[in-house]
Amino acid sequence: MSPPASVQTINQELARQINEEARTNPNSRYKGKFVGIANGQVVSVGDDLDEVVRDLQKVESDPQKTFCVEAGLDYNETQEIWSIG
Repeated sequence: MSPPASVQTINQELARQINEEARTNPNSRYKGKFVGIANGQVVSVGDDLDEVVRDLQKVESDPQKTFCVEAGLDYNETQEIWSIG
């Protein structure tokens, strides 16, 4: 069962605002950080994605009510992933 769309929408909007701040304000505390959001609230900010995910899991057991963003990236731009192997 999906959570109410409003929780997901609120999380996505907050992530968009944080990312926009990080892209336009060089002094943003979020710039270059992973930001974990649960139920419309920032619950974790850090350099390590795994740590932020662990923090999110402690606060909210339903991953559909959480969101994570790497603040400062241009999510409209195509990102290429290279692999050597």
